[in-house]
Amino acid sequence: MTHLPRTLASLTLALAGATGLAAPAAAPVTVEDSMAQRMQACTACHGKEGRAARDGYYPRIAGKPAGYLYNQLVNFRDGRRHYALMGELLAPLTDEYLHEIAGHFASLDLPYPAPKAPTGTPEERARGQRLVTQGDASRKIPACAACHGAALTGVAPAVPGLLGLPRDYLNAQLGAWRTGQRKAHAPDCMGQIARSLAPEDIGAVSHYLAAQPLPADAHPVAVPPPSWPMRCGGLPEAAK
Repeated sequence: MTHLPRTLASLTLALAGATGLAAPAAAPVTVEDSMAQRMQACTACHGKEGRAARDGYYPRIAGKPAGYLYNQLVNFRDGRRHYALMGELLAPLTDEYLHEIAGHFASLDLPYPAPKAPTGTPEERARGQRLVTQGDASRKIPACAACHGAALTGVAPAVPGLLGLPRDYLNAQLGAWRTGQRKAHAPDCMGQIARSLAPEDIGAVSHYLAAQPLPADAHPVAVPPPSWPMRCGGLPEAAK
């Protein structure tokens, strides 16, 4: 008698199969059709909501100027920047959809994490600070702040901020520009600047930038400088 419930259950299943009866079909899974859902392919590497991954090589894309993000997506798709995974993801996408992607991440207003503890010697960071805030006129190297804004948070619509980025990423990108692995629309001002920097300059700049806290207002500024220190292909036509 103790096995009767199990026997009855087995018999019921057998009869159901014999008579063609089946358990009700599971309801179809509904996936939200939104940019946030579609962009999970991006945030898998760039971190939750595009806030940057922990490994130091994938940058924050949330809150970057839309024009800058669009230019970089096009550069990856068209071969001016080289990373196979990005190139393959973007190859089938139209300019219009790249604009949508850029607009989505640019619209995210998310807090930045606190910077990591300073690295490098005080002398290296001081050298980096001079290059970032003053440049080096003897080598025709403009200050980073001359284009990226006095607060280094970027200038809308096309100049990115330099704060809140991992040091490894900063080194990798400046090195890529210096060796020609990364390019922008001509005239490629960043390539010209990076080739004027010695390797120790790049290290000093990345030591300094990676250690800087974000200001209370970390948004890109809306008003460009009265004049740009050099012509850059990625800037809006009126600002070149």
